[in-house]
Amino acid sequence: MKRFLSVIVLYFVSLYTSSGCTTFLINKNGQLIFGRNYDWITGTGIICTNLQGLQKTSMKTEDGNTISWVSRYGSITFNQYGKEFPTGGMNEKGLVVELMWLDGTKYPKPDARPSVGVLQWIQYQLDCSGTIDEVLATDKILRITTNGTPLHYLLADANGKAATIEFLHGKMVVHQGKDLPFPVLTNNSYDESVQLTKTGGGQSFRDNSIDRFAKACSMVNQFQLQNITMPAVDYAFSILDKVSQGDWTKWSIVYDITSKKIHFKSLGFSNIKTVAFAPFDFSCSSRAKMFDINQLVRGNISGSFKDFSVGQNKPLLETAIRESSSQVSISEATKEAILNYSRGIKCK
Repeated sequence: MKRFLSVIVLYFVSLYTSSGCTTFLINKNGQLIFGRNYDWITGTGIICTNLQGLQKTSMKTEDGNTISWVSRYGSITFNQYGKEFPTGGMNEKGLVVELMWLDGTKYPKPDARPSVGVLQWIQYQLDCSGTIDEVLATDKILRITTNGTPLHYLLADANGKAATIEFLHGKMVVHQGKDLPFPVLTNNSYDESVQLTKTGGGQSFRDNSIDRFAKACSMVNQFQLQNITMPAVDYAFSILDKVSQGDWTKWSIVYDITSKKIHFKSLGFSNIKTVAFAPFDFSCSSRAKMFDINQLVRGNISGSFKDFSVGQNKPLLETAIRESSSQVSISEATKEAILNYSRGIKCK
């Protein structure tokens, strides 16, 4: 179990030396649209529904105690390395959490708080928090493991708030409200991104991360200030296309927070698919669902989800492991630990 985190750390490090991710929020006329490009070495993955009322205990890390909780909200997440370890997602309340790489990240030193991994931190927030304020309050009761992968996060909620969460010099650093003039995040710290974009004078940037940040900021700003008639979801996809990293961009995801719908496409499967929250039963007595993200379908796929099972997830997990084998070796024991984790989660 402990090796899971170290494996994922190596995986992130090897990948992000040559690629990155982009996120942003559009907030116009009461419509909230969150865009996300997922740039990665493998595009294999599943979309999972996650239920309310589940009793969970975090996977043990090397530098802290576990934490137990009961999920308050259902969510829909994008997962590559097993259920309960998402790269991002949205819950029933409209909270969206997405991660990106950030060199220079330094998580807090071990203290009395329990620690969780960088991916399970996302699931914890989607399970327990309905707003950004609630997410920020959890910093008092848990922390990300000190040796976690260097990441930062962009969040948005149904109240129209957005926030970046970074861990610099051993402390949580948050930008929101007036400290977040552009709700955009790539792979530099937020302050550095804003400063370098300003000094660049609108030119094309050699730093790929800053270039993507500047392009996304410009396009978000244009949409919010100008009379652009293109639907917001379509415009969000146009931004994601503009900042795409070619074949590195495996998934493009647009969360319609207002309508509680998620739109996405993946490399090689460019038809846009839509999944809505409304058709799903998130009660603990129901069955969690899953959907292979790479399928030749289009439109509303909410009815195409299958009951989640470890057996169904296993071959996809094995494919993700194999496709990333040039960058990292994930042992059979680690794979089994990931699969077994979801088996141990029950209704309260």
